[in-house]
Amino acid sequence: MSSRDLILQRIKRNRPSDARLPTVPDFSWPPGIDLVEKFKIALERVGGRAIALSPQADLKEQISILYPGCQRIASRNALLSRIEISDRSSTDELRRIELAVLRGRFGVAENGAVWVPEEEMIHRAVPFIAEHLILLLSRGAIVENMHQAYKLVPPSGYGVFIAGPSKTADIEQSLVIGAHGPRSLTVLLE
Repeated sequence: MSSRDLILQRIKRNRPSDARLPTVPDFSWPPGIDLVEKFKIALERVGGRAIALSPQADLKEQISILYPGCQRIASRNALLSRIEISDRSSTDELRRIELAVLRGRFGVAENGAVWVPEEEMIHRAVPFIAEHLILLLSRGAIVENMHQAYKLVPPSGYGVFIAGPSKTADIEQSLVIGAHGPRSLTVLLE
């Protein structure tokens, strides 16, 4: 018997017994916690802001108040969009987007993240290349934590969790906002 065969035989003989995977604990929060308030606090902690809109609020008017200087606005909503962007738009067209208004599918209270699926992005680069980003989110679509959030993510397709504006820092602790993506993130809670 060769050394190789001897080693493989010993490995097979000394195989540890099968072990059960641990039970995943329930990470649910106690009842009565205001998920919208927790979401707002978490988002502000990472540099974004969340604004709860009244049911009567005019979305177009709110956006013009929040970002008065932005003229090149991209959105799937034809009433909000001022430029035409598609999944075939060139990099030159995309980099001129001042403000993108996209719809998020659900938010996460523990970290202020919003899940944006590809079909809401217009183009995969839009949430990252726009100078400023507004995400529209239903108040009732906020879950407690990432454990619950991942259960809602479809098994296929592209999407991204977005939390706060783009940030980076170097070893000298110099923080730069907007280096790799939007300079600001506002979540409008409908």
